[in-house]
Amino acid sequence: MIKPGTATRKGPVTKQEVIETIVACAEKLGHVPSIPELMKHAGIDRPQIRKHFGNYEQALEECKLEIPERGRKVEIDRLFRDWAGVVRALKRLPSVYEYEKLSRYSVRPLRKRFGVWAQVPVGLRMYAEDHGLAEEWKDVLVLVGGQEGRQEGCQDGEQAGGPRGGQGGSAGMSRWKKIGAERDIFSQPIFQRPMFDRPMYGPLIRSNALVYAPTNESGVVCLFGAMAEQLGFLVLRIQTEFPDCEAMRLVGKDRLQPVRIEFEYESRNFLRHMHDVRGCDLIVCWEHNWPECPLEVVELKRYCQN
Repeated sequence: MIKPGTATRKGPVTKQEVIETIVACAEKLGHVPSIPELMKHAGIDRPQIRKHFGNYEQALEECKLEIPERGRKVEIDRLFRDWAGVVRALKRLPSVYEYEKLSRYSVRPLRKRFGVWAQVPVGLRMYAEDHGLAEEWKDVLVLVGGQEGRQEGCQDGEQAGGPRGGQGGSAGMSRWKKIGAERDIFSQPIFQRPMFDRPMYGPLIRSNALVYAPTNESGVVCLFGAMAEQLGFLVLRIQTEFPDCEAMRLVGKDRLQPVRIEFEYESRNFLRHMHDVRGCDLIVCWEHNWPECPLEVVELKRYCQN
C-alpha cells in the first residue's frame, strides 16, 4: 500500500496496492475519494488507475466502494427509494432541511424533475403507482394522502367523472355541460354501460378540425395542430423525445419567439411522466388540473367551448 499523504509514486504499483490505498484513503477522508483527492492524499494518479482497472468506476467496484453520485444523473428509482426511506423514518413528509440532513442526496435532483419541493410527494407517488411499488411502500404513500387522487379512465388519459370515477355523476358531468351546452345528450347525467370492443369519443367540438374532444395525448397533438395558427403558434417540429414540439410564438407586432412545448392530455400528467420542468417552456393540454404547475399552461378545452 502507498502511504496516504505521500507524493505520487514513480515506480511500479501493483493492482492490490492501488486497491488497498483507495480503501485507506476513503477511511481517512470519511467518503469515497475523487481522483484529485486520491492524487493529493494517496499518491495514486490516473495512469495507474487506467493501467489496472480501465477507469475509476471499475476501480471503486473492485474496492467494494459505492460510486459517488456527484456530477452523475441519479436514477428515479434510487431517488424514490431514498426519499421513501426518509419519509418512513420520520413517519411524515420531510422538509427540505430534513431531507438534506437524512438523505444520501441533495434536493437538487428532485427539484430538477418536479420544479418545486411541494410537487415532489405527488410526483413520486405517481412513480410508485405506475411502477408497481405501491404495496411495498404503502405506509409512505398513505402519508402523501392529502394530495389530489389520481383519476383513471377507460383509455389513456381519459377523465374519470361518472359514478365510478373520482367525482359523483352530476359533478363529473358538469365539466362537459359547458362544452355540450344545449345538446340534450350531454345535459343528462345518465350513464350507460360502455362497450369495450369499440373506440371511445369525447363530446362534440365541431367548430374545429377535430370533430370530437380528445381522450388522450395524441388527440391533443392533433387538435393543437388544427388550432395552432389561431392560438398564435407556428409549428416547426414535432418529435418523439421530450419536449414534444418546437414552435414559433407570436409575441408582438412582427415579433415571434421560439418555444418548447410538451403535450399532455391533463397537465398533471407532466408529473407522472417525470419530465424536467427546465426542459420546456409550456404545456399544451386538453384539461388543466395542476394548479401549482410552475410552467405556463395552454388549456385547449377553454378555446373549444361554444
